[in-house]
Amino acid sequence: MSFLSYRVAILGRQGFIASQSRLMSELGSGAGKGGGGGGSIRDAGGAFGKMEAAHEEEYFYKKQREQLKKLQGELNEEITFHEKQIRRHKEAIERHRERVKDLEESQGRKGGD
Repeated sequence: MSFLSYRVAILGRQGFIASQSRLMSELGSGAGKGGGGGGSIRDAGGAFGKMEAAHEEEYFYKKQREQLKKLQGELNEEITFHEKQIRRHKEAIERHRERVKDLEESQGRKGGD
């Protein structure tokens, strides 16, 4: 009763997470209706089949955690980059305002002289 389908969820530009959905009665209980077996150990079922299924579940769980952690780190780096850009843009705006103010003051002096 083992049928696996894997899906990939794209998360932004940075990465993806592999997930799986299972349509079966019990993990490691033997070959299923999906058209293919899960390997000789899983086909046999029993304790070894259940252990194999548990190892597989653990692998995908850890893989997903790694992908999420990597994505989180990349997003934090991108946030930091954009915060620096914002500061630089604010400083540039202030410099331009000062130049406009200086130009207006110099125009006022020339017109008043």
